[in-house]
Amino acid sequence: MSVTLEKSARAAEPTTLRRTGDWARRAPLLPALIFMIVVTQLPFVVTLVISFMDWNAYYPDERGFAGFANFRRVFTDVNMRDAVLTTIWLTAGVVLISLALGLGIALLLDRRFRGRGAVRTMMIAPFLVVPVAAALLWKHALYNPEYGLFNGAITGLWQLFGADNPPQPDWISTMPLTAVIAALVWQWTPFMMLILLAGLQSRPLDVIEAARIDGATTWQIFRHMTFPHLRRYLELGGLLGSIYVVQNFDAVFTITSGGLGTANLPYTIYQIFYNAHDYGRASAAAVIVVIGTILIATFALRTVSTLFREESGR
Repeated sequence: MSVTLEKSARAAEPTTLRRTGDWARRAPLLPALIFMIVVTQLPFVVTLVISFMDWNAYYPDERGFAGFANFRRVFTDVNMRDAVLTTIWLTAGVVLISLALGLGIALLLDRRFRGRGAVRTMMIAPFLVVPVAAALLWKHALYNPEYGLFNGAITGLWQLFGADNPPQPDWISTMPLTAVIAALVWQWTPFMMLILLAGLQSRPLDVIEAARIDGATTWQIFRHMTFPHLRRYLELGGLLGSIYVVQNFDAVFTITSGGLGTANLPYTIYQIFYNAHDYGRASAAAVIVVIGTILIATFALRTVSTLFREESGR
């Protein structure tokens, strides 16, 4: 009996040591994990709880449990439906245009020429600008009808051809949503360019060179070889761009203040929370946006994992 117990104790020693070693490696990560839970998960749980409450700061005595009433109000509110449509148009416009421009710039920067490194650095610069600063730049330095660059260029062209009284359009008032989309496209095109440029540099160059030797034209190589290879990278750029653009608040708030039909979901939630002080309905709308973002992020992660599997299989 004692021999059996001794053997069991010896067999348990490696397991105990292994578990101790595992905890020793994981222990330094616990503060970061606790910090992430406190910063990200606890606020979401509180928001989820508030979304089921009838809580308006203008009526503090009427606070109570509301069930799914806030979610029904979100789905039946006309302003919220308009905000959803605006968000869809804004996100789709920015992502598609940025992808198209990013693909064109990536194809140009994939070629060898003098100063390519400096040009790449300059092309990345707009993505590094603080979003509020970028929106202020477009609002005042470019769109302003009195001293903006766009109207200054129009005035210069009219004077060049000897014409008087050049038009001075108010870009934000005449096309507000387009003005916001243009500012965001300028900022997100470098992001798409980086992803697609990485995809271009991972192409099998020997196969492309063999196709050129066999007489394939540049368009045929792009259509049948380059573009299919970039499909996953295009999907990844579109999904990641959608995750961030759908949450955009800075450009809408800074350029148009949510007016003229440019109020998207984040700005509408801001109005409900800070102007109407309807905390329950604002929390319900925020929960719906988070769920939609999680769904988009799930597709993005699947795309990333597919890319990694394809790269490791080569």
